[in-house]
Amino acid sequence: MSGLSTARQRGRIAELCRDNRDSRQLRALVLAEIRQVIDFDAYAWLLTDPQTRVGSAPLASVPDLAQLPQLIRLKYATALNRWTTLSPNTCVTLAQAARGDLSQSLLWRELLHGHGVTDIASIVLTDRFGCWGFLDLWRRGGQPERFSPHDQAFLSSLGAELTAALRACQAATFIGTSSLVDRSEGPTVLLLSGALELLDQTPQSDAHLRSLLPTLAAAAPIPAAAYNVAAQLLAVESGVDSQPARARAHLDGTQWLTLRAARLRSQACPDQAMIAVTVEPIRPADRLDLYARTAGLTRRETGLLYHLARGLSTQQTGHRDGPVGPHGPRPPQSHLHQDSHSQPWHPARPRPRRRTRRPRLERVCSLRTRWWMTIAARVTPPR
Repeated sequence: MSGLSTARQRGRIAELCRDNRDSRQLRALVLAEIRQVIDFDAYAWLLTDPQTRVGSAPLASVPDLAQLPQLIRLKYATALNRWTTLSPNTCVTLAQAARGDLSQSLLWRELLHGHGVTDIASIVLTDRFGCWGFLDLWRRGGQPERFSPHDQAFLSSLGAELTAALRACQAATFIGTSSLVDRSEGPTVLLLSGALELLDQTPQSDAHLRSLLPTLAAAAPIPAAAYNVAAQLLAVESGVDSQPARARAHLDGTQWLTLRAARLRSQACPDQAMIAVTVEPIRPADRLDLYARTAGLTRRETGLLYHLARGLSTQQTGHRDGPVGPHGPRPPQSHLHQDSHSQPWHPARPRPRRRTRRPRLERVCSLRTRWWMTIAARVTPPR
């Protein structure tokens, strides 16, 4: 495709990023524009928890939906070109990373080879506030079999804009009204095997799964989000990754859920014990952290947010030096550093006592109050 046509598609994608605040619709429209420039046969575009980088909301078109659990398990178990190790907003290909020997990839060797996949273009969408998603484009034979440097350059040029757009979509979920999902039926728990086969689930799971991944009424809901946290647990057990098997996912309206995976105890066969995935409403501390990330708050602004959430007044927050976390003076491991792998936070050294100034907001409010009192005194007639 000519440079003029590529620039035109890039402009259309930029317009979509400005105008759309629904993450699923945005991804579908952007993929349609990318297809005008790059040929691909299948794709997987996941939103991720910005802190743990675990997938939570997939948009995918894969050759065999019945193999989805195996696909997700192998994706998390493959170290080569894993999205957690890629450079932010930079497209890389499997053929490039493997130097032509695709069998170095566990995912390709165990599954994708049978589907005729000849190359995968991958890009992770990350900024200083967290990881917001990753995109894989598959090519199955055809001419050419591999993604070209031009294809990689085009995807890389979209990285920063797509990252900002996805973060804006997540920020928009904190505005509006809550959905009417009934939680009175009890907890949501899914039981999976070590191969991520769904063994059992509680009745409440159906409603939550359909909200997380829209499904036809006549079809059974696909527990894709549960597959992702369970696959992360397997990856941690095998030493591929160290992040917890946890992901926060948007349900509907302003509601967010937290999915966690853990092994059930089995004395006979510990490695073959079932995996329990719980789905529960997000905790207030996790919701604050997520909001601070999506809103792009600075370190100081995040500290003020936690102070106000604890019920402190503007005057009280002005007398405190640094940001605090949900349970005290230590902030959560969040976007206060470059990413989730940054060095831990250490408390500041004690400072000498000094005269503290009132917070700017209080000073402004005080000045405005005195100004209005002056105006009122001037316009009020004497008794």
